[in-house]
Amino acid sequence: LTGELDGEAPREQFGAAIDSFRVHYRRENGVHSRPYPGVLEGLAVMRGRGLRLAVVTNKPSDFTLPLLAAADIDSFFDLVVSGDTLATKKPDPDPMLHVCQRFGVEPAKMVAIGDSLHDVRAARAAGIPVIVVPYGYNEGRDVRELDVDAIVATLREAAGLIDPV
Repeated sequence: LTGELDGEAPREQFGAAIDSFRVHYRRENGVHSRPYPGVLEGLAVMRGRGLRLAVVTNKPSDFTLPLLAAADIDSFFDLVVSGDTLATKKPDPDPMLHVCQRFGVEPAKMVAIGDSLHDVRAARAAGIPVIVVPYGYNEGRDVRELDVDAIVATLREAAGLIDPV
């Protein structure tokens, strides 16, 4: 709802439903969520190797930041780019390029790790190599169908493929 119904006409037509959704989503956000196996270990390994980490999501920041905190993974990330941080969202490359600019790193020296076609399209358009995991929000597309550099079972496995510069 938050992405498709942004704008004035939908707000007029569906405003009460959107407001209700946001109230309920905010209340339930992260309550039953747990990191996938290997996520904590992978993030810890990446940080231990001196990698700077960012989250790039289309989820609005008022949902993203509490979710990261509820999962107790917010401290791993140096930067969070939410769906309302910039004027554009994935699959547009701007959120990915924003991370590169903020980190002072060329796109070819970054790695995007994602789980969906939007992640892959954004990374490719930005000139960033992309690794995917076969779980998460994959929009019903098997990741083996996507144009990626690697498919890994866990973030721990992904950490082993990244060479810190």
